[in-house]
Amino acid sequence: MGIPEPRFDPGTRGGLLNWRSLRWKIALLVATACCGIALTVGLLVHHSTYEWSMNDGAARASTALDTALSAEDSSRTDGVVHASGEMPADLVRMVREHGAGAVYDEMNEYRPRMWAGKRMPDGHLAAISVDMTSDQLSRRALDRHMWKYSLAALAVIVPLSALAAELPNRRLRRVARTARRIASGDLAARTEEGGRTGDEITEISVTVDSMADSLQNRLRSEQRFTADVAHELRTPLMGLVTSAELLPESEATDLVRNRVQVLRTLVEDLLEISRLDAGVEHADLRPVALLDVVRDSLARTGLDARLIVGAAPAVVETDPRRLDRVLANLIVNAHRHGAGPIEVTVVGTTVVVRDHGSGFPGSLLAEGPQRFRTGAAERGRGHGLGLTVASGQARVIGASLLFSNAVDGGAVATIRLPRAADATELIQDG
Repeated sequence: MGIPEPRFDPGTRGGLLNWRSLRWKIALLVATACCGIALTVGLLVHHSTYEWSMNDGAARASTALDTALSAEDSSRTDGVVHASGEMPADLVRMVREHGAGAVYDEMNEYRPRMWAGKRMPDGHLAAISVDMTSDQLSRRALDRHMWKYSLAALAVIVPLSALAAELPNRRLRRVARTARRIASGDLAARTEEGGRTGDEITEISVTVDSMADSLQNRLRSEQRFTADVAHELRTPLMGLVTSAELLPESEATDLVRNRVQVLRTLVEDLLEISRLDAGVEHADLRPVALLDVVRDSLARTGLDARLIVGAAPAVVETDPRRLDRVLANLIVNAHRHGAGPIEVTVVGTTVVVRDHGSGFPGSLLAEGPQRFRTGAAERGRGHGLGLTVASGQARVIGASLLFSNAVDGGAVATIRLPRAADATELIQDG
C-alpha cells in the first residue's frame, strides 16, 4: 500500500521566531494582563495619593490660617491676604457661598499652592496659602517609580511566561510530530504521554495514541484477511487450473482458461502482498548493469515499449528479480490503463516509465497506490494490485518509486535506485 509523504506545515513548527506559536500567544496574553493590572493599580494609587495630598494641603492651609488669625497682634498679617483680588476666584466664590473653603492653585506649575479662606465676622475675607511643591514632586516621583518598576516587572514576567509556556508547547509539538508520523504510515508511533494526567494535552495525546492503535489493528486485520483469502483460494485454484487444462479445445475453453489465469494472477498478487505486509521478503542484492535489467524486463513482458537510453546508465546493487517485477508491473499498468506510446527511459540510476494516456488519478498521487482501487474510470479496469506490488518490492530493494503526471499529459512512474557502492547502506538506513 502506497504511503503519501506528510505535508509540511510551517505553522506547526516551534521555532523561536514563529510569532504564531502558542508560546508567544501566551506571553502576549500575560503581557496584556500585566499591563492592564499595572495601569489600573497605577491610576488607583495616583488618584488616592492625589486625594490624600489635597486633603493634607487643605488641612495645613486651614491650620495656618487659624493660627495667623488667632495671633494676639491682629495687625500682623503672617501671609494672610484680605484683598479678594489677590485670592483665586474659585476660593472667593466658595468662601462667600459657604463661609470657608480651600482651593488648590497650580497656575504656576513650579510653585503650586493650596489656599484656605474664611469669612470674618465683619464680612471681610481672609485667606492664606501654603507651598505644595514638595507634595507635587513626591507625587511625580511616585508615578515615575510605578511606571519604571511596572516595566521592569514586565521585562521579567514576559520571558518567564514564554519559558513556562514552552513545556506545553513542546508537548503539543510532540503530539503533532507523532500525528505526522502516523499519517506517513508509521503506525507504531506514539506520543508517550500516557503517564501524565489531568490536562487537555494529555487527553489529545491519549486520543492520538488510541487512533494509532485502532488504525494499526485495522491494518493488521486487513493484512491477515488478505493473507487468509489468498491461502484459502490457492488450493481450489490449483484444481481449477488443472481442470481447465483437461478441457477439450474450444472457444469456451479458451474463455475459461483466460478467466482462470486472471484469477491465478490475482491470487499470486494477494500472496505477494501478504508477504510484503508481513515483512518476510528480503532482497538478494548484487551489482548489475541497470540497462541490461531493463532490456531483459522489456523482452520478458512481450509488450510494445520504446527504450530510451540517457546519459551514462549506471551499475546498481539490487535484486534483479524484484526489480524485474517492479518494471514489469509498471509497463503492464501503462499498457492496461494508459495509452501509447509507452516510453522507458534509463538515465544514470533512474528508470522512468511513461505513457501518453489520461495520467494517474489525483487520489493515487495524493495517497499512493491502494489495493483494489484503480482510481479514475478512464484509466481502465483492474484490481489495483499491480502498483501496490511494485511499491512494496521497490521498498524491499531500497529503491524509491514516485508517481506523477507529465505536463503534456500521461502517467509517469520514476524508479530511483541507489548506486552499487551505497545501496546496502541505504537499505539498512531505511
